[in-house]
Amino acid sequence: MTMLMAMPGTGPGAGTSGADVAFDRRELGLILSVYGRMVAAGEWRDYAISHRRDVAVFAVFRRAAETPLYRIEKRPALRLRQGLYAVIGADGQVLRRGQDLGQVLRVLERVLIRALE
Repeated sequence: MTMLMAMPGTGPGAGTSGADVAFDRRELGLILSVYGRMVAAGEWRDYAISHRRDVAVFAVFRRAAETPLYRIEKRPALRLRQGLYAVIGADGQVLRRGQDLGQVLRVLERVLIRALE
C-alpha cells in the first residue's frame, strides 16, 4: 500500500512565490531502490512523499498507522553548510548528512544487512 501525505503549506495555492522542493527522477530512483530491498526483506511496508517550499521528505513506515521509521530529507538551504540530504531516525536524530544521496543512503544499507542476518 502506498500513501501520499499532504503536509501543511502544500498543494494548489499554497504560497505565492517560488516552487516547492522536490526529488528528481535520479534521486527517487536511488531512494526507491533502497526502499524496494527493505520491502523485500520485510522491514518496510509503506512510504509517504511530501514536497514543501523548504524541504522534500520521503518517509518510510513499518505500518501505515505508525510514525515514520526514517525520513530522507532534501534541504537546498543546507547545500553549502551541512549537506543537501539527510537521513533522520524515528527519534529525530540525524543518522547521516551529506551532499551525495547515494552515500547518505548507505546508512540504511547497514539496517538491511542487520535485517537479513
